[in-house]
Amino acid sequence: MVPSDDRKEPMIATINHRPLPKRWRIHHRIPRDADRALNDFSPLLRQLLYNRGFTDGETATRFLEGSVSFTTDPFLLLGMEAAVSRLRTAVVEAENIAVYGDYDADGVTATALLVDFLSALGVEARAYIPNRYNEGYGLNEEAVQQLADEGIHLIITVDCGVRAVKEAALAAAQGMDLIICDHHQPGLTRPSAVAVIDPKQRGDSYPEKDLAGVGLAYKLVQAYLTAHPQAGVNPDDWLDLVAIGTVADLAPLRGENRMLVRAGLEKIRHKPRQGTYSLAQVAGIDLAKCTAVNIGFGLGPRLNAAGRLDSALKALSLLITQDIAVAGNLAQELDSFNKDRQLMTQAIRDEVAARVLAEDPDALLFFASDPNFSEGVVGLAASRLTEAYYRPSIVAHEGEAHTIASCRSIPEFHITSALDACTDLLVRHGGHAAAAGFTVRNEDKEALVARLRAIAQDQLGELELLPTLDIDREILLEKLDPRYIPGILESINLLEPTGVGNPAPLFASKNVAVRYSRAVGREGAHLKLDLKAGKNIFDGIAFRLGYWAEELPDQIDIAYRFEVNVYNGRSNLQLNIKDIQASA
Repeated sequence: MVPSDDRKEPMIATINHRPLPKRWRIHHRIPRDADRALNDFSPLLRQLLYNRGFTDGETATRFLEGSVSFTTDPFLLLGMEAAVSRLRTAVVEAENIAVYGDYDADGVTATALLVDFLSALGVEARAYIPNRYNEGYGLNEEAVQQLADEGIHLIITVDCGVRAVKEAALAAAQGMDLIICDHHQPGLTRPSAVAVIDPKQRGDSYPEKDLAGVGLAYKLVQAYLTAHPQAGVNPDDWLDLVAIGTVADLAPLRGENRMLVRAGLEKIRHKPRQGTYSLAQVAGIDLAKCTAVNIGFGLGPRLNAAGRLDSALKALSLLITQDIAVAGNLAQELDSFNKDRQLMTQAIRDEVAARVLAEDPDALLFFASDPNFSEGVVGLAASRLTEAYYRPSIVAHEGEAHTIASCRSIPEFHITSALDACTDLLVRHGGHAAAAGFTVRNEDKEALVARLRAIAQDQLGELELLPTLDIDREILLEKLDPRYIPGILESINLLEPTGVGNPAPLFASKNVAVRYSRAVGREGAHLKLDLKAGKNIFDGIAFRLGYWAEELPDQIDIAYRFEVNVYNGRSNLQLNIKDIQASA
């Protein structure tokens, strides 16, 4: 656990940073042929569907109705048949099984899913989640040896393992079999295992490549029960965990992921597990109306906070326990960790920004390491930097011999590919296009940073790097008949659940009059607005845009989302404003 002294005071005062200006990219109006093909839907919904790639009525209907099946044959996944066969043997012969997960919300929900499933089969599996501070990410040799010493016969990894070549070899040498379930990008060498289940590996024919780690754990359960049905055991019993892990891991909400999350949300709304209910209580979430947004900003961060500041085993225990008192205490602990995490993230973000910009105000890549940077929040700090400055960002904890880093990036820069070009300098690395992690020896750190900056210069040096807002449609608010608003909200709700890959609709309106505005929230970080367009009056809230309070012009252009705000039991339409520009 991080010493409490490190979590009390920010390292420096918060930087009053004004975000970079954003490009507004408004989608082209739907062409006539697509408009005719989607004629069964409202004009607004036709535009929204077209913007998301739907150009015919049949495909759009399946998307909206959720009839895209999430029961795609799990045996299409390469290695699934071997995995089910080996797991069946372990269950029948009462072998000792360990489920080895990751310490983030995806890994924790995947671990909880498999442990709970095996319990339903009468198998008490050993849950192992490495400690972020002592062991780092993924399979490690010390843990493998420990599990061997405990008499484990079969290790099933979830959300990790696809690059664990040395660790897999050690498991084999110790007489243990290994099933790897991972969704990260494989390395050049395949680990030696009974089965490697990863839709991204070469030769895999599974159509959905973007399942989260918990989604693959679900597919393993689905495959097992297809081959070996068990009375009273249904893979859909764990769809709530699939929804939480998928959303928290920012997996694209398209295709199968969207259907899994949609079904999981229904389960959360109507029959939540005790741990989810307790966590929602401390987060102030009404589970009867739970959305993907509630998971992404409420449940997910609190589950993640356990592994960031203490032990992810507390989050795992919360998801598995049926004891009300235990769940309540664990939920309170996770909520406390989350508050500490927020303070630490802001402090590190500000420290890194101050260092990098003092050295080079035009830096194309942000990098900073420090012994006082907590490993648990460096990734979040990197995310905040990338959001604020639209640059690839790397924040690292510097240990005695090694530096452990988290990376976040922008669409123009594939961070894992950049790290692949530095393999000779790295102890280990892995990740996705937009997020990655690595470990480097301290003596190689300077050379690594120099090479990454050179790669960034080569790929980004000629580009104008500005964040882009993709806007679905421009709306003349002054001509918006209030009677049409329920229909607009209905069209928007049909797209739920929204998130990465299926964004919530975003609109733009110009020349909107500001009747009243004030900064709200801690340190005036947000902006509350009263807006007028023609005869229409609208409430507005602009999160993280509080800096406009002292300089807001009388007429503004806004990019926003429609939402219903519920306060003191009353509901009213609100514009959730994502960007403000002065009207021309």
